[in-house]
Amino acid sequence: MAYVLIPGAGGRAWYWHLVTARLAAAGADAIAVELPADDDSKGLPDYAQAVLDAAGAAREGVVVAASMGAFTAALVLDALQAVAVVLVNPMTPSPGETPAAWWGNTGAVEARSANASRQGYPTDFDPGTYLLHDVPPEVLATATPKGEQSPRPFRDPCTFSAWPESTTVIAGRDDRFFPLEFQQHLARERLRADPVIIPGGHLLALSQPDELTKAILTATHAL
Repeated sequence: MAYVLIPGAGGRAWYWHLVTARLAAAGADAIAVELPADDDSKGLPDYAQAVLDAAGAAREGVVVAASMGAFTAALVLDALQAVAVVLVNPMTPSPGETPAAWWGNTGAVEARSANASRQGYPTDFDPGTYLLHDVPPEVLATATPKGEQSPRPFRDPCTFSAWPESTTVIAGRDDRFFPLEFQQHLARERLRADPVIIPGGHLLALSQPDELTKAILTATHAL
């Protein structure tokens, strides 16, 4: 069974490199997808095609998606005949929603600011505070160069019918970008499920690869 791993904003397959190594060590096939995220001509349908191209003949596997990658995951589940879905600190879309509308629909920015005020760090967004605060410097040093995330796909509606019952959310207990209480509310509202909580911030595949891999395998062990 193959695990198809979709990155979030930025689209780097590199994001999953520590997890793919651990999945492989556990005897699983792992396919990390590179998305054309820095290409202003590419939208969500192109991201979905990139996933299908990377997956090749792999079918009836597990789709794993991080953050904004949930919008792409929703578009490929039927084509990949996915038997399970694992969303990691996700921007979980509703059918027909655009990534741009998601922020206002869910109150994500307000939740992030409120949590920052409670925790005592700046409410103004910066990557160091909200995304990289728990990622080891030696891991960041291995990052592959890539341009910034294009705004192009944010206007594309996510055209799918519903999330399958076999959808699991994994939430970082220390996520500052999508705080835990916000993720719990979103998962209950949109998936009627409680997330699996593990230590770590928003970039779990880089900061907590052991814990994340264990959670992914646990969520799919019965398949």
